[in-house]
Amino acid sequence: MQNNLSELTTERRNPNTTEIDRLSTEEIIRLINDEDKKVAYAVEKEIPNIAKAVELISEKLYEGGRLIYLGAGTSGRLGILDASECPPTFGVPQEMVQGIIAGGHEAILKAVEGAEDSKENAVADLKRINFNNKDVLVGITASGRTPYVIGAIEYANKLGAITIGVTNNYNSEMSKITKVCIAVEVGPEVITGSTRMKAGTAQKMVLNMLSTGSMIKLGKVYENLMVDVESTNSKLKERCKNIVMELTSVGEDEAIKYLQLTDYNVKLSVFMIKTGLDKEKSEEILNAHRGYLRKALEAVNKI
Repeated sequence: MQNNLSELTTERRNPNTTEIDRLSTEEIIRLINDEDKKVAYAVEKEIPNIAKAVELISEKLYEGGRLIYLGAGTSGRLGILDASECPPTFGVPQEMVQGIIAGGHEAILKAVEGAEDSKENAVADLKRINFNNKDVLVGITASGRTPYVIGAIEYANKLGAITIGVTNNYNSEMSKITKVCIAVEVGPEVITGSTRMKAGTAQKMVLNMLSTGSMIKLGKVYENLMVDVESTNSKLKERCKNIVMELTSVGEDEAIKYLQLTDYNVKLSVFMIKTGLDKEKSEEILNAHRGYLRKALEAVNKI
């Protein structure tokens, strides 16, 4: 374990920004922007590991497991953000993708001193949600050594669960104990040690890929449209209508008619329109293909 913070890339001083406090406002912003440009290229280097993680996650979700994000501070908040956006976007149950942060709900809005230092609390938090070997744990920590995250991964490993690490330092402690470690090394921060900046941006990009990639593999996306989107407000109802119209070429009135018939189930509406089958038969075929619209349509076309 790297006990000396100065050994971590994320804790080193950035030679490009040592005079940032002397710059004009626009120069400050341009300098931050220049550093941010490096993030996507750093993420690109880890695509093979991200792809491995998506394969493992989607397989476990397909089998009925859960995706659990866990971290402290910014890392924990990013996990909660990604998890909270999965149900409305992909129509999955709230419990399928969850985020856990050191210090609990209070820590979402403000720092909880010392919360990241307890391995025991991490184990207790996982036990609270009945974490088991059917689930996948994604530990998120810029340093790759946060005790709260390390403790959670050690516990998950003992249970035989899949463990994935998201960090911003190579050869970290976490890389040695996870099945897959995604180490996006973005270099020193604009403000030394402020890992809510480039490191946080990189983590957000990776989590987007993990959840979105997994949901695509589960059939939650048809072409590039969210066919399992939930119609929980007027904006999303409008999106549902537009998706149906886009995929079937029917008019607005026809799209609304089918959506009302299916209780705003976009996937079912599209399938019924494309196949001409009734609601009951359409549900039967979609269920037989676990809701994968493309596979269901291909099956009907082969009959």
